[in-house]
Amino acid sequence: MMCPYLPRTWRPWLFAAAFLVAGVLLGLQAPQERTLGTGIRAVYLHGAWVWAGLFGFLVAGVLGLLGLWKREPARLYASRLWAWVGLAFWLTALPLSLWAMQVNWNGLFLMEPRWRMAWTFGVAGVLLQVGLLFLPLPWSGAVNALFAAALAVALVRTPLVLHPPMPVFRATSWQFPVHFLLTFLSLALAQEQLVRALREKWPPPASSPAGS
Repeated sequence: MMCPYLPRTWRPWLFAAAFLVAGVLLGLQAPQERTLGTGIRAVYLHGAWVWAGLFGFLVAGVLGLLGLWKREPARLYASRLWAWVGLAFWLTALPLSLWAMQVNWNGLFLMEPRWRMAWTFGVAGVLLQVGLLFLPLPWSGAVNALFAAALAVALVRTPLVLHPPMPVFRATSWQFPVHFLLTFLSLALAQEQLVRALREKWPPPASSPAGS
């Protein structure tokens, strides 16, 4: 039971921190792999972090489309919050990617197509989200939907260099995909709590009923 003396506004922050720590610990305790050994743990954590960023952008895009279609400012505001949270995970996945490179390749391959694509969308995401703060909410819904679609297209079209396609789901042992999915789930739950925390810290405009 949550401590009754703990301010209600602190609870989503604490839950987010707990899920985040759980995700990191799960990633760092991943089973070893025959080729990479313990280096696979850096790949696990980096991969799950990237998935979390993608998940945030996807939710932001879907909420943006629903908000525009149904003309619901609350969904548009939720789209803005999810976009910021997804962007935070996307940006923090970049140094994790460098760590995974160093651990497994013994060097940094900054010209690797997927890394360059992630960096480009990270910079573009920051510029877009800062600009959208000065525009009406419908702009956030439309831009977030377009951004998610553009990112999906870029992921499909970017060549896989030193990035085997979905290796965790091609493993012979069930432990690898289950462990990866649990890591991702923990991070996704942390995102949901962060959105709750941000909504309480910065409530939606008066014309937008609370909720997502």
